[in-house]
Amino acid sequence: MQKKSTLIGFVILMASTLQLRAATALQDSTYRRWYVGSSLYLLGNLDRVNKPEYVQLNVGYRLTPKDVISIEFKRSIYAWPIGIPFGPSFDAPGLNYPGHARILAPTVGYQRFWWKGVYTSIYALNAFEKYMDQDKKKIGNGYTLYLNFHLGYQFRFWENRFFFEPAMGCSYWPVRTKVPEVFKAVESRWPNYFIQPGLHFGFNF
Repeated sequence: MQKKSTLIGFVILMASTLQLRAATALQDSTYRRWYVGSSLYLLGNLDRVNKPEYVQLNVGYRLTPKDVISIEFKRSIYAWPIGIPFGPSFDAPGLNYPGHARILAPTVGYQRFWWKGVYTSIYALNAFEKYMDQDKKKIGNGYTLYLNFHLGYQFRFWENRFFFEPAMGCSYWPVRTKVPEVFKAVESRWPNYFIQPGLHFGFNF
């Protein structure tokens, strides 16, 4: 009987300790549930050749210290096929569209931290596109589903208030509809994926 009472007491003590640790972790000033952020791709707006007019706003919520969900809003324009890899062909004259496309892309994402700041993430971009000709007249609307996969590391600064997430990413678009024929003719020689870095940053609160 005494052994049983001791065992029960030990179990209760351990459960209380774990609960206290969990509560302490959640209340710790370095652990913050919400964040807002953007991407260093904003610097692309300084490009004089293929200025993307890029806008991005991220809002994220930490379900646990390792699991994060986010909603992002992106807006940009592009005048070269998005499958052109970095290199001599990127932004090269003669490879651009006969016009440009405007994108509004609400995005949902999931991020998983595995060890310290190492993480993987997946984002689904729902890109609603407006196609414009060289005279800036609308010639059609389309939709593209982009899936972005990232492997990266999160650096934190100033008592974990700010973070920067450099990553290696791959963007893949399995669904692409209602692209005007003149745009299809230009992009047909390029793949439906693009290797690119991830450059997210944000503020925890």
